[in-house]
Amino acid sequence: MKARFDTYFEISTRGSTWGREFRGGLVTFVTMAYIVILNPLILGGFSADQAAVDVVGNWLPNAQVAAVTALTAGVMTILFGAIARLPFGFAAGLGINSFLAVSVVHQVTWPEAMGLVVINGLIIVLLASTGLRAMIFTAVPQQLKIAITVGIGMFIAFIGLVDSGFVRATGANSPPVQLGDNGSVVSLPTATFVLGLIIIGVLMARKVKAALLIGIVTTTIVAVILEAIFTVGPSLGTNPDGWNLNAPVLPNQIVSLPDLSLVGQVSFGAFERIGVLAAVMLVFTLVFTNFFDAMGTMTGLANESGLADKNGNFPRLKSALIVEGVGAVAGGAASASSNTVFVESAAGIGDGARTGFANIITGVLFLGAMFFTPLTQIVPLEVAGAALVIVGALMVSQIRFIDFSEFSIVLPVFLTIVIMPLTYSIANGIGAGFVSYVLVRSLSGKASGISPLLWVVAAGFLVFFVRGPIEGWIGG
Repeated sequence: MKARFDTYFEISTRGSTWGREFRGGLVTFVTMAYIVILNPLILGGFSADQAAVDVVGNWLPNAQVAAVTALTAGVMTILFGAIARLPFGFAAGLGINSFLAVSVVHQVTWPEAMGLVVINGLIIVLLASTGLRAMIFTAVPQQLKIAITVGIGMFIAFIGLVDSGFVRATGANSPPVQLGDNGSVVSLPTATFVLGLIIIGVLMARKVKAALLIGIVTTTIVAVILEAIFTVGPSLGTNPDGWNLNAPVLPNQIVSLPDLSLVGQVSFGAFERIGVLAAVMLVFTLVFTNFFDAMGTMTGLANESGLADKNGNFPRLKSALIVEGVGAVAGGAASASSNTVFVESAAGIGDGARTGFANIITGVLFLGAMFFTPLTQIVPLEVAGAALVIVGALMVSQIRFIDFSEFSIVLPVFLTIVIMPLTYSIANGIGAGFVSYVLVRSLSGKASGISPLLWVVAAGFLVFFVRGPIEGWIGG
């Protein structure tokens, strides 16, 4: 049986071991586990006055969202690992859940919003199953694929720096961000992040096996001790010196039964409530965000894991793209928001994960998190942030493979890389790269080398970038 699993997941073929896959799956879970806490805070709440209330006044209870978040993450991560056999974890995508909570539910009900997510997923499955999604993926020039990897590295490093409080918004027009609080690092949570960054960095430099896992566990223990001594507490949006999301304390209650009553709470009445054109624009936004965020993340993770070929494509590409679309359907059907590939999977890859068996480990841990939700709150976001910065540095090293000798390549590559972290969106970076690549290359006499599909996608991104005025015109 062990030999069969080894052959199926290609563990030995990819130069990995059972230990590395288990460790990588565990690290991926640790860096992703925050989604079980954060997704309910975005989509739901503990009461109506601090939750995202829909157009008829309904809201999603925090505990129910936490349960379905863990459920869908576990199921989809295992499914992707078993079918695509790649070490890419799945969970509710942060871009789409925020879009639903901030923009969509002001126009429709929560079940109707999740119905739009399901439709978005079905469209993506259709595009993937017909091969069109894979064709678009392969039409992207290799230089842009590398730029996407580098941009994602910058993006997740920026996420880690912001989540840790090392980089913070100033609230002013200039400069928009600053170091720590008023230009200095003074809080214990941010100091914990710095300590974790140093510990993991030194372990990585000394080529210690399981460097990320050792660093995360060690820094979490330090964080628990610091919290026990100083009682810093969570920030809750008011205490700049507090822990960003959850304070690292040992829970009083370990086991809790999940409430899965949100599963199946889906309606397709949005088209009647706000009109067909307005609903179509919302679906268009969801599809573009879902489609290209996932494509970019998969590109970056495949390159980082060494599974991509010289053109940036990876094994079982079509299957991976279909399952990713199923993640959107499953997330919408469970009211957890669209589930997609998580860029934090790079942490597990950085610790050795190379096959889908690592996903099985991650997925089982997410399913367990339904019953052990309090335990997921022990690792603070500051510790996970340190791991993300390290992995971001590893991904940015891919920049050495980019050809900087021709400016018609340099500008699209540069825009792809910098727009991802600056706009907090992988899709925005990809879109800026595609549009600038098509325009600059064609206007400089190199149009013949551009795939016709890239022209179509670039045109689609132009519509995507100006969708605000279009939606306003439709609404008017």
